[in-house]
Parts: sequence; structure tokens; C-alpha cells
Amino acid sequence: MWVRSEIERRLRAALAPQRLEVIDESARHTGHAGARPEGETHFRILVVSSAFAGLGRLERQRRVHALLADLLRERVHALAIVARAPGEPLP
Repeated sequence: MWVRSEIERRLRAALAPQRLEVIDESARHTGHAGARPEGETHFRILVVSSAFAGLGRLERQRRVHALLADLLRERVHALAIVARAPGEPLP
């Protein structure tokens, strides 16, 4: 739970999101490349923040990646991101 908690902490601190969901999908990837027995390697994030207003999809993802850069290098193998500004439709 440390990686998930750290992802949440960083995103909350930097983006002040109106909505944040961090889902650990590691169990679905057991035996795949990058998976570890202890888990916390594959995540899906939904973040809604006014910090994304006026930004395109790529820039939003870059901002999230920058906040989590060391985790992505050392701990997280896969990260799916849905980043929206308030009022934008969710998937």
C-alpha cells in the first residue's frame, strides 16, 4: 500500500484534485513483465483537477508523470491516466 498511498499524496499535494481515484491493478498482471509478487506495479489513475484546465491530454499526462517520475523509474511498471478538468466528461 505504500506506493498507492504515495501516488495519492503527491497528486493531492500538487493538483488539489476535486476527484482522485488510484486503483492498483497489479493482481490482474501477475506473471506479466514488470509484475512483482508484492504487487503495486500496475496502476490506473482518474484525476479531476482545475490544474488541467486549458491543457491537452499529452500535457496533462506529462504533469502527472513528472510528479511520479522516481516511482515510475523504480517501482511502477505501468500507469494508465485519465486526467480531466472539472466539468469535462469522464470515461
